Amino acid sequence: QVQLVESGGGLVQAGDSVRLSCEVSGRTLENHAMGWLREAPGREREFVAMFLWRSGIRYYEEFAKGRFTISRDDAKNAVFLQMSDLKPEDSAAYYCVVMSLTDDNRPHGIEEWGKGTLVIVSS
Repeated sequence: QVQLVESGGGLVQAGDSVRLSCEVSGRTLENHAMGWLREAPGREREFVAMFLWRSGIRYYEEFAKGRFTISRDDAKNAVFLQMSDLKPEDSAAYYCVVMSLTDDNRPHGIEEWGKGTLVIVSS
């Protein structure tokens, strides 16, 4: 049984930092990517960042560049999202996902979802 277990998040103040974690069990990640999406009320779901497991290449959405860092722990099949200088507009449910890739390493689809962890940033 595949499981994505997320942790971290919570209520923080603007300017604070938060680290989200996600451990995957029950499947391999070779030829896939792990990443984070977020969804806030009244806004469309957004891509945040992803980590191509084989190559180690990382991608970030524009709003995440310079403030968020995605990293991994191979031994634990885990991915982390370190978020700094948080803003109220970063408030959202953050979902850990496993993504399939095309032959040229572009995201193809989401194969697995975590249950989400809530981050609320107060001003």
